[in-house]
Formats: sequence, structure tokens, C-alpha cells
Amino acid sequence: MELSSSALAFGMAFRHSPIPSLAIPASASTTEPHTQTQPHRNTVKLRSTKPFSARKAATLEVQHASDLASALARVGETLTVKDLNAALYHFKNSNNFNHISQLFSWMQENNKVDVSSYSHYLRFMANKLDAAKMLQLYHSIRDESAKKNILVCNSVLSCLIKKGRFDSAIKLFQQMKQDGLVPDLVTYSTLLAGCIKIEDGYPKALELIQELQHNKLQMDGVIYGTILAVCASNSKWEEAEYYFNQMKDEGHTPNVYHYSSLLNAYSTCGNYEKADILIQDMKSEGLVPNKVILTTLLKVYVKGGLFEKSRELLTELKSLGYAEDEMPYCIFMDGLAKAGQIHEAKLIFDEMMKNHVRSDGYAHSIMISALCRAKLFQEAKQLAKDFETTSNKYDIVILNSMLCAFCRAGEMESVMETLKKMDELAINPGYNTFHILIKYFCREKMYLLAYRTMKDMHSKGHQLVEELCSSLISHLGHINAYSEAFSVYNMLKYSKRTMCKSLHEKILHILLSGQLLKDAYVVVKDNATFISRPATKKFASEFMKSGNINLINDVLKTLHDCGYKLDQDLFAMAVSRYLGQPGKKDLLLHLLQWMPGQGYMVDSSTRNLILKNSHLFGRQLIAEVLSKQQVKLKHKNRTK
Repeated sequence: MELSSSALAFGMAFRHSPIPSLAIPASASTTEPHTQTQPHRNTVKLRSTKPFSARKAATLEVQHASDLASALARVGETLTVKDLNAALYHFKNSNNFNHISQLFSWMQENNKVDVSSYSHYLRFMANKLDAAKMLQLYHSIRDESAKKNILVCNSVLSCLIKKGRFDSAIKLFQQMKQDGLVPDLVTYSTLLAGCIKIEDGYPKALELIQELQHNKLQMDGVIYGTILAVCASNSKWEEAEYYFNQMKDEGHTPNVYHYSSLLNAYSTCGNYEKADILIQDMKSEGLVPNKVILTTLLKVYVKGGLFEKSRELLTELKSLGYAEDEMPYCIFMDGLAKAGQIHEAKLIFDEMMKNHVRSDGYAHSIMISALCRAKLFQEAKQLAKDFETTSNKYDIVILNSMLCAFCRAGEMESVMETLKKMDELAINPGYNTFHILIKYFCREKMYLLAYRTMKDMHSKGHQLVEELCSSLISHLGHINAYSEAFSVYNMLKYSKRTMCKSLHEKILHILLSGQLLKDAYVVVKDNATFISRPATKKFASEFMKSGNINLINDVLKTLHDCGYKLDQDLFAMAVSRYLGQPGKKDLLLHLLQWMPGQGYMVDSSTRNLILKNSHLFGRQLIAEVLSKQQVKLKHKNRTK
């Protein structure tokens, strides 16, 4: 299992971590997270004509109604927007999200919404609505002041970021600014948080930092904490160090989260010397290293290859009660295994099992993967079997590790049982799942099953690996599965990546073997510059002999336009095909008329063959066409 470089650093920022035990309590931070208050709005307040007591009674009836629709039908008109917003808040505190949706819909239908209504609803339902519905709701807002309201905008952007839709959030952010949004620090910290989770997020984060500075906003502790986490997740320890020092120079006091983020940045390169200095600096500021700090320090030592210091630190973590879950063991085991010290890694694993350390399966996953890498397949298979019998906790990581072990050991029955288990637990296969299975099916010579698996992988939106695709294409060609091979080629071709040039010629030969000449024509037409002349000649010859007669002229023109010099054998085969089907005389005449303009003329044998069969097409017409062909060619040669 690959341990994320940002899992520790960013655990604090959202008050959760991919590994729950590493989340830092809110009290650990001395920098309060951004809060917002509703800005003053110049709106017309509609005073209710109903007595306050009547409205209060109506509000309570709505809040405690089992049948909300009936309650709103009875007393809804009595309530002001403020009353209804209070009801939304009540349902949020009661975790009654169905009533939140029902009430908000009623409010929209009855035109009883204001900026606070949208802000409440968007924040309360952020985890319940998918990104598409959130965007749909935002774009449906008619009130322009609400649409550019900072609370509303920040709620929508936050939802998109949490749903992993960073690009959509940035695109919407640009549109919001055009519509009048004036972003604040919360806006920027929200978008910066999205940079942590995307590939190559640092340049995008830098653009946001430059923009907020251009807008005369001052970076605070939260912004600094987030940019530090971005640096850590992008292995930018020098940049993280720069921002850390700049933060201190500006008078901000670093808290545990800031130290943790910088320490995590050091862990990406194993810079244990700087890490030790940072820990001393932290202590001198009166901060006591907590569980996350020490666990991140363990990552630094392991990455730096200091296994003895790592062992000592693990012992310290245990003595402090910070090793009750598997993460410190996993970090140490993973480092040892990747350094080739499988036996030492197994000793740590055995110690963990002996001490009954709380585990979600990551430790098993690390050891199973390590044993597979060391080609100890039987041991890996046995460990996977042990996990099956002792645990009922499964996720995609451990299941992939088990699957890998069973595949490498050639245990087909266990492979199928694991896939069945994934299906029963409604755990969707990921990229690694498909990759493991395709390689396994190819090794077992089950190429059609490998093809169906790759097709499923592609339909799920996973990026295909060219090396694996190329191998499968070859195997499918060898078993005469020509259409399937071409399907894999097309999946790779349209997956928005550059293909190896030789793959075009490889699929061409496979298609020619299967007489899929129309598909072969598509390959040649789209990739002529990447296909050798011998392969092109073979295709042209095959197509003239057996290809769709209606496409013969198109093929010849395409080859000529691509710089391929057409020879007399090709024209002879084309003419022979046309003579065999007199109904295609128009195609023959069109070919003969086209040839001289490109510098071609039929040779004497082909000319005689045409004249011999001219009664099929009209002797006079054929004679005129052949005569004009000679005249045009002579004229062209004189004008050169």
C-alpha cells in the first residue's frame, strides 16, 4: 500500500484524515478556522401582519410535523422567510435532511427565499447533493444578489471541492467573479484545499496565492496552513519551508498543524536532519509533539532509511499510547519491505498481531504486496487466507492485495471468490483491480476474458496502460480475435493519450490477417505517416483484391495523397475488379479520368484488357476515355 504524503499533513485541515486515528483534535490548533458572518444587505423587510405568538406557534408546528406537506398547507402562509430559515436550521440540528429538502422546495415554489435560505440549504445539504445537483441549484438562483453572495458562493465551491470536482470549481469561480463576486479568504482557502488532492496542484495553488495578494488580501494562519499542505502533497519541501518562514516573519505563530505540514513535506524526501531541527524548534515554542507529529516524524526516518531510529521512535509511540492503531506499524513495515528487508517487515507485522493492534487491513495489504513483490506467492496467499478467516473488514485496498496474491499464486478459485466478495460488499473495482485481473488472465491465456475486463475498465473511466493494451492486442491477434484486438486499439486511441507509433502498424497487420479491410483502411488513412511502405503496399494489394469495391477509388486517392506512389499492379487489380462487375462502370470511368491528372496511365496489358471487355461498358465511351488519358498525360508532361 502506498502511504499518501499528504494523509497526515492535511488531516487537521478538514478535521478528518483518510486514516481516522491520525485526525488532530480541533483544540490542537491555535489558529481559528475561517468564520463568516452574513454581510449587511439593503433588502426590504416584509413585516408579517400576523401576531408574533401565532407565527411562533406555526413555526413549532412545522418543526415538529410528521407530515410536513400538510403542516405547510395549513400554516405556511403565516410564516415569514426568517421563520422558515429557522425551521431549516432546526431540521439540520435534527439531521432531518428529507424535511430540509421538502421545506426548501416549498419555499422556492412560494417565493419565500432570501440569501440566507440559499446559504443554509447549500451548507446543510453539501454532503447529500452530488456536484451536478449542486451546480443545477446554483444556476437556478434568479436573485442576482444571492447568486454573488459570498456565503452562497463559498458553500457551492466547498461542495465541489469536497466532491473532487476541482476543475468545475475553478471554472465556476471564474464565472462568479465575472458576475460580481468579491472573493474573501474563505473562498481562497477553499480552492487551495482542492489543490492538495489533485495532480500537480502546486502551480494552481500558486496562482490562487498570487491572486489573493493582488486583491490586497492578507494571508492568515489558515491560508498558510493550507498552502503548506499543498506543498507537502506535491513534494515541495523547499517551498513549504519558504512559506513557513514567511508566516513567522509576518508575525503569525505556527501551530501544531503548520509544523505537521512542514514535517510532512520533509518526509517526501526523507530529510531527517531538517525534521529533527524542526522538532526542536517546535519544542522551544512550548508545543508538545502529539501523535500526528511523531507519526509524521516516523515517516521522515523511514523515508531516510534510518530504520534503527525508526524502531526507537515506534517504541516511544507505543509507550505514549500513540500506537494503538496500525498506522505507525504500517509506515515502518512499508519502508522495510520497499528496502528489501522482508524478514524485518514480517517481524514488525507479527509484533503488531501479537499486541492485538487495531487494524483495518492496511497492515495485511502491505505485507501481502511485499511478499508478492519478493515472489513469495505461497506466503502471500496464506496471509490473504488468514485475513479472510479472521476479519470481516474489507475495502478496495485489502481486496486488491488479496486478489494480487491469489493471481500470482495461480489460485483461480480464490480469485473468483474474492471478486464475488467485492460484488457482495458493493465495493467497486478500481484501477489496480482491473490491472491485476487483466495481467492474470493474460498469463493464464484467457485472452477473451482479459479483453472483457479491459472493456469494463475502459467503460468505468479508468486510464488504459499502453504496454498492457499492446500485449493484449498481440495475444488477441494470435487467437484470431481480430475485432476484439481492434476494439482494444480504439479504446487506447480515444483515451486522450499519445500512442506508440509502432502500434498502428501492429494493428494493421492483425486486421489484414482477419480480412477486416475496411477497418484497416481507417488505420492507414488516419496514420499513414507512421506506417512503413511495405506494410502500406501489403494493405493496398489486399484491398484491391478483396476490399469493398465501392471504396477502391477512395483508397487509391488516399494512398496517393499520403505520398505513396501507386504502381501498375494496383491499377491492374482495380481494373480487373471493375471488369468483373459491369454495374460498376462509373467507378472504372472515374478512375481512368482521375489517373492522368496525378501522373498515372494504365500500362499496355491493362489497356488491352479494358479494350477486350469494352463491349460491357460501351466501346465508343471506353475508347474516348483511354484516348483522353494519353492526351492529358502527354500535355501534363510537356508543361512540367
